[in-house]
Amino acid sequence: MSLVRLNIKGISYSQTQNGAYALILSEVGGERKLPIVIGAFEAQSIAIALEKEIKPPRPLTHDLFKNFSDRFSIVVKQVIVHKLVDGVFYSSIICERDAIEEIIDARTSDAIALALRFDAPIFTYKAILDKAGIFLKTPSKNSDKKSSQQEDAVIEELILGEDKESNPSSGKKYGKFTLKELNTMLDQAVANEDYETAANIRDEISKRE
Repeated sequence: MSLVRLNIKGISYSQTQNGAYALILSEVGGERKLPIVIGAFEAQSIAIALEKEIKPPRPLTHDLFKNFSDRFSIVVKQVIVHKLVDGVFYSSIICERDAIEEIIDARTSDAIALALRFDAPIFTYKAILDKAGIFLKTPSKNSDKKSSQQEDAVIEELILGEDKESNPSSGKKYGKFTLKELNTMLDQAVANEDYETAANIRDEISKRE
């Protein structure tokens, strides 16, 4: 299968749901874009890596991995988004140490955050881009704004769908519960230290208040 190189176009965020983001990848030499829903932490880490001048006072997790790899002479050669199943993207990090190549499975958001820090290229297979890529024609300058609005609408719909990569349980719907029930569930989630579920419930409560 043929590989297609991808560039990072940017990070889009939901206009209606806090903490929901999509990483937008674009094919090199083409017009298709590959949107991937990611979590807030990963979005922050990627944004910091894109903004070269931003230096966190203490290393983030991906920075720590980079520092660890540098210390032990491990180099990330490339990242490949190699599989798409039920809306979930799977990626591989191709590493090298002492001329020995290793392939490591990773979440796509983590893999891309590391690719940025290693200046490593990002690829996907043509079949994945054919299946999940967004292709919008912009035949004239007058249509640019309309096409941009269409693209934003598609990305917004994607973000508001199930965020299966960053939180497999986030597809659970809380709309059927009352505010009293949601607050009880929130207290229980916090007591169980299930902070991801607590964040999702908190988002639902915030939308109603």
